[in-house]
Amino acid sequence: MKLVRIGNIAQFINGAPFKPEDWCENGMKIIRIQNLTDPGKPYNKTKRKVDKKYIVTKGDVLVSWSATIDVFTWEDEDALLNQHIFKVIFDKSKVDKSYFIIALKETINELTKFAHGATMKHVVKGDFDNHKIPLPPIPVQLHIANLLSKAENMISQRKQSIALLDEFLKSTYYELFAKYEGKKIQRLESIASITSGLTKGKKYEGKTTRFLPYMRVANVQDGFLNLQEIKEIEATEDEINRFNLRFGDLLLTEGGDPDKLGRGTTWKNQIQDCIFQNHIFRVRINGIEKINPVFLSYQTGSIYGKKYFLKSAKQTTGIASINSTQLKKFPAFIPPFELQTQFAQIVEKTEALKAQYQSSLQELENLYGSLSQRAFRGEFLYVESENFNN
Repeated sequence: MKLVRIGNIAQFINGAPFKPEDWCENGMKIIRIQNLTDPGKPYNKTKRKVDKKYIVTKGDVLVSWSATIDVFTWEDEDALLNQHIFKVIFDKSKVDKSYFIIALKETINELTKFAHGATMKHVVKGDFDNHKIPLPPIPVQLHIANLLSKAENMISQRKQSIALLDEFLKSTYYELFAKYEGKKIQRLESIASITSGLTKGKKYEGKTTRFLPYMRVANVQDGFLNLQEIKEIEATEDEINRFNLRFGDLLLTEGGDPDKLGRGTTWKNQIQDCIFQNHIFRVRINGIEKINPVFLSYQTGSIYGKKYFLKSAKQTTGIASINSTQLKKFPAFIPPFELQTQFAQIVEKTEALKAQYQSSLQELENLYGSLSQRAFRGEFLYVESENFNN
């Protein structure tokens, strides 16, 4: 199959450097990487005169080449291109736009394996220019783009379904419990035991130890556990007994981004014989006749909970943290236990459906990866549309 240098069919135009002194209240938008990754981010504006090559119009293909490295299609009004973003002009007589965008994404997947920069990865113009992509005839390009677009659309639909389920649970929580906030308050330490985890890197000279899996800060996310990478830690039997995890334990991280304070979720025995590290708190309810662990998890992660943590936290540049004393003082409100149980049952059923969607999402992402690799190896298999309806 014919391979061509991207630089032979496309031109990468880097954006202009804009400084704070160039900004003004009313002017032309400046596109930064943040505006591409988060469309809700406010734009800086400028009235500075720049070369017309830095003007981006609707439909232009953009590539962010630093930190977040990705491909975007601009769908807004005319704006100015900031540095760290390429505008890509390509030969439309040789390459279809949809196919070219897919090829650029595949290129980025390859280039980021060897990206420059120790802390902030980036890909330079020469890397894109010199990378080779398959260039089959236009009809074949259209077929590949159409096939992969169907898979992308289904992936997007699955992600939307998962997001809607999350929103459903949040709205159900507020509908059931908003009126109880601030009432029948009890300090968290009066209804639960709160423990910080095992410190890493301890020396065990002469002591009997063994290695077992443990939860790190990276594993404990906002409302779920990321179990893709599980590491092991050395511990004595006494430490294993002290830091063990039981079904229903609430895991909370002690710090991170300010908007992530109160980040955590309940433990459901996903891993056998698992403990947890320091920088994570284990909240173990003293009997569940008063407060349900699932309800407590949603309470600490709610706006009500996050307001308390944000007010109590110690903050440095971009980082906020809480200590065990502040967590013990958390003002937990106690609504009727029957209502908590009803909510926990709704969560259980919704999470089961969400797990099905996540499994389907993983299968679709694997399918997309397989189809993409095969297409770019020249294996142009004509897959019937009906295969995407199952």
